[in-house]
Amino acid sequence: MNSLIIAGMLLVLLGLAYQSGWSRSRGLATTAGVKVHSRPQYHGSYVAIWAMLPALVVLGLWGWFGEGITTNYITGQIPADTLSGLDPVALDATVARIRSLATGYGVAGDVQPFEQAAADALRSFQFITFVVVTVLAAVAGIAALLYARSRITARLRARNAVESVINVALIACSAVAILTTVGIVASLLTEAIHFFSFVNPIEFFFGTVWNPSFSSTDTGAHGQYGLLPLLAGTLMITIIAMLVAVPVGLMAAIYLSQYAHPRLRAVAKPIIEVLAGIPTIVFGFFALVTVGPFLRDFGNLVGLDIKATSALTAGVVMGIMIIPFVSSLSDDILNQVPRTLRDGAYGLGATKSETIRNVLLPAALPGIVGAFLLAVSRAVGETMIVVLAAGNSPVLRGNPFEPVATITVSIVNQLTGDSDFAGPQSLVAFALGLTLFIITLCLNIFALYIVRRFREQYE
Repeated sequence: MNSLIIAGMLLVLLGLAYQSGWSRSRGLATTAGVKVHSRPQYHGSYVAIWAMLPALVVLGLWGWFGEGITTNYITGQIPADTLSGLDPVALDATVARIRSLATGYGVAGDVQPFEQAAADALRSFQFITFVVVTVLAAVAGIAALLYARSRITARLRARNAVESVINVALIACSAVAILTTVGIVASLLTEAIHFFSFVNPIEFFFGTVWNPSFSSTDTGAHGQYGLLPLLAGTLMITIIAMLVAVPVGLMAAIYLSQYAHPRLRAVAKPIIEVLAGIPTIVFGFFALVTVGPFLRDFGNLVGLDIKATSALTAGVVMGIMIIPFVSSLSDDILNQVPRTLRDGAYGLGATKSETIRNVLLPAALPGIVGAFLLAVSRAVGETMIVVLAAGNSPVLRGNPFEPVATITVSIVNQLTGDSDFAGPQSLVAFALGLTLFIITLCLNIFALYIVRRFREQYE
C-alpha cells in the first residue's frame, strides 16, 4: 500500500509539473507574442524533470538509510538487560520477530511483552516516517516545480536541457549493461583463479576423468576435474542439434521467402516462431517422455542400442528448439537481398532454383553463416534439455547413443545443495562457467568476423 501511495504521489507530481511548464510556455507564446525557443512539450518536460529529481533523491536517501535507522530504532526498544544477553544471531532473530509482529504476521512461540511493545512502537514509527518522507518528497518536488517554472522564458533552451538529460539516461542504461558484463566476467575470473589454486589448470583443461570429490577440503581429497568429457559431450550434442536445425531451418526460410504464398507465409511463420516461445523445460520433458523412448524403440527395431537418455535425444530436441531461431534469422537475411539481383537472374533466363543457388544464397551467405554461429552459441549454453535428456554421464566417449554430460549440467550439479564456495567442489562451477563464456564469446566474435569480412555492398 505504501508503494502505491508513493507511486501515485509521483505520478500526480509529474503530471502537475508537465502541465505547469506546458501552460507557462503556451502563455508566453500567446500573451507576449514573442518567438519561444523551445516547444511547449519541452518546457513541460523541463519542469517535470526538475520536479522529479529532488523527490526521487529524498525517496532514494530514505531507501538507502531507512533500513538502518529502523533497525536502530527497534534495537533501542529492547530492554537493556535483555539486549545485553543477546548475541548477534539472537539479536537479528529478535528484530525479525518484532518486524513480523509490527506487520501483523504471527510468529512462532510465545510473544514476550517487550516484543509486543516494541512492535506497537515500530508500527507507529513506520507510519510517522512514511508520512514525513512522503510529505518531504512532495514539498521538495513542488518547490523544484515552482523554481523551474519561474525560469521559463522565451529564450530558455529547454529542448537542449531535456535532450541532455535523456542523453545522460541513455548513457547510464548502456553503462549498466556494460558494467553488468564486466561484473560477471570479473566474478567468474576471480573464483576461477581461486579454483586453480586447488587444481592444476593443465589437469583441468586436458584431464579425461570427471570425478569431483565432495569430501572435506582438509583431507586433500579434491577429486578429478578433467574438462574433456564435459567438453566432448557439449560439442557432440551441439553438432547433433545443428545437423537437425540448420537444414530444416534454412529450407524453411527458403520456402517461406521464395515459394510460399503470402497468405501461407503469414500463417506458417508465426507458427514456426511459436517454438521459440516454449520454455526449455517443456522441451526437456518432451525429450524425456516422448523422443527418448521413441528413439530407443526405433533403435531396437533396426538393431541399435540407443539409450532413452543420450546425446542423440538431447541433440535432436535441442535442434527442434533452435529451428525457429535459424529459420527466422535466415528468412530476414534472404529478404534483405536486393530484388534487382533476382530480377537480373530471371532476365538472363535462370530458373527460380538456379537463382536461389547461384544468386540468393551467395549474396546472403555471410548473414546466414552468422545466424548459424549464433545458433551454435545458443545450443552450447542450453541447460534444461540436457539436464533431463542427456543422461548426465561424465565419461569421455564418442557414441551419440550413450548418455553424456555437458558443461552446463555440471555447473548445475556442482552448485546444487549446500555450497560454501571454499573448496574446489563448488569453485569448479566458476571455472566451467568461464570456459563456457569464452567458447560462446569466440563463436560470437567469429560470427561477426564472417559477416563483416564477406558482406557484399549493394547499391
